[in-house]
Amino acid sequence: MSILSVKNLTHGFGDRAIFNNVSFRMLKGEHIGLVGANGEGKSTFMSIVTRKLEPDEGQIEWAKNVRIGYLDQHTILDRGLTIRDVLKSAFQYLFDLEQNINQMYEEMATASPERLEALMNEVGTIQDLLTQNDFYTIDAKVEEIARALGLDEIGIDSDVEELSGGQRTKVLLAKLLLEKPDILLLDEPTNYLDEQHIVWLKRYLQEYENAFILISHDIPFLNSVINLVYHMENQELTRYAGDYDNFLQVYEVKKQQLQAAYKKQQQEIAELKDFVARNKARVSTRNMAMSRQKKLDKMDVIELAKEKPKPQFNFVESRSPSKLIVQTHDLVIGYDTPLSKPLNLQMERGQKIALVGANGIGKTTLLRSILGEIPALSGEVQRGDYLEIGYFEQEARHTPDTTCIEEVWHEFPHLNQAEVRAALAKCGLTTKHIESKVEVLSGGEKSKVRLCKLINKPSNVLVLDEPTNHLDVDAKDELKRALKDYRGSILLISHEPEFYQDIVTDIWNGETWTTKVI
Repeated sequence: MSILSVKNLTHGFGDRAIFNNVSFRMLKGEHIGLVGANGEGKSTFMSIVTRKLEPDEGQIEWAKNVRIGYLDQHTILDRGLTIRDVLKSAFQYLFDLEQNINQMYEEMATASPERLEALMNEVGTIQDLLTQNDFYTIDAKVEEIARALGLDEIGIDSDVEELSGGQRTKVLLAKLLLEKPDILLLDEPTNYLDEQHIVWLKRYLQEYENAFILISHDIPFLNSVINLVYHMENQELTRYAGDYDNFLQVYEVKKQQLQAAYKKQQQEIAELKDFVARNKARVSTRNMAMSRQKKLDKMDVIELAKEKPKPQFNFVESRSPSKLIVQTHDLVIGYDTPLSKPLNLQMERGQKIALVGANGIGKTTLLRSILGEIPALSGEVQRGDYLEIGYFEQEARHTPDTTCIEEVWHEFPHLNQAEVRAALAKCGLTTKHIESKVEVLSGGEKSKVRLCKLINKPSNVLVLDEPTNHLDVDAKDELKRALKDYRGSILLISHEPEFYQDIVTDIWNGETWTTKVI
């Protein structure tokens, strides 16, 4: 039986089509990977099936009484709430039932005998529901999932406003898992998660009995948890059995078969057209020419999809800096309280360093302290001479209501419009993306706009805070190549060993100096 049916879905933004007559059916227990390049509409699809967005055309039908859990990283956590408050809100429907019981108890004081009996029956039914759903062990369940995802290390009574991007994702994920929905919809759940908790989530999804749809560009993670792939490309959705590696093999074979059929058909079309052109004027061969023309008219012409532009990231490098890039002397980082022991770190010209460790231990704070964006609690940072630093921040920033062209042009006013367009196109963005407002782009497309600004600014040191988040497979592979080729120095935060291991010369493990309990 279908849990979810999508029929004849068509949707777009302005003149940019996202889906064209797409149909989709999900069955109980299916573990689906929803894959495709940045901007193909994966997150839009999630928004449509959860009814956060109305499609232009088509029907969305859920099975009756299905409980849906959606991990949306754009969810706003209300100021003033603690982690515990957010996690307990997963059981709001049970708290509402408890409130109903309390109101019934109040009504019992003045109820007639008949009404009293009815109330007693209702209270008994609700009480059974509360017991069956472990209402009286909610606190224990909240603390158990908080431990599993490392939220107890942050402090379960911490204000959500103080959380890092990774910690916030963990809170949203923990709340979702506590809800135990019939279907999970996960949009890039491994973004901002550290390696330890990615392993935990992988194990959880492998053992998950219900259905889920997972968007992820983390291929090893995808391969380990899914049994079906739906590939989104050119406004279509195509189903493939098996994991991502199997999908790639079948997809490549289908692509080659289609290209061979296209080539053969084009040759046949050329021959038919040539025959018609040469013979339609002659009386003796006119009938044969007309027959060939009819065949041409009835032919179902094969069309090859237009190749999507693949990104090309080539960093503009500036003059060589001093031998010393940065050195810290008894540096203590943090805001109100220390996040580190006194640090004596040194980075020299040509070093490429991965800064690794669990979320919340101060990796981003260290980067910002080294760059001079926030003051140290004590100690000092010595930066070398002739440094030209390119900084990729974890959280995206852009000027509201600007197009991609305006965003980049503002950074490089000396370029003309054609040069700005060419720079964005080299980062894998199409004309329609380039002319769109930044705020309507997908997470991966926004990252490509930011990378466009970074690669075209001359630098000799790159400071990168989780640059692969949201990037599709092609963009991630190209960024890896570009960083390997980069002759400057790199300080990189990443939770993806398969990404950084071939790039870096050294690793700084933040867990060895943090004051946080790991």
